[in-house]
Amino acid sequence: MPNRNVLYLVIGALVVIAGMLGYNLYQAKKQPEGLQINVGPDGLKIKNMLWRQLCCAAAV
Repeated sequence: MPNRNVLYLVIGALVVIAGMLGYNLYQAKKQPEGLQINVGPDGLKIKNMLWRQLCCAAAV
């Protein structure tokens, strides 16, 4: 019985890890590519979204 419990624990951990990696990939793909330019009350903001995607993909 203890071997079966360990097997269930390992399978559960793999499912959680796969879910986390899938969610991170979804978030990275959801971000717009290229430059993001925002004009608001605080002034002009420019973000390079492509660099952010490359950094996040390298961290995973």
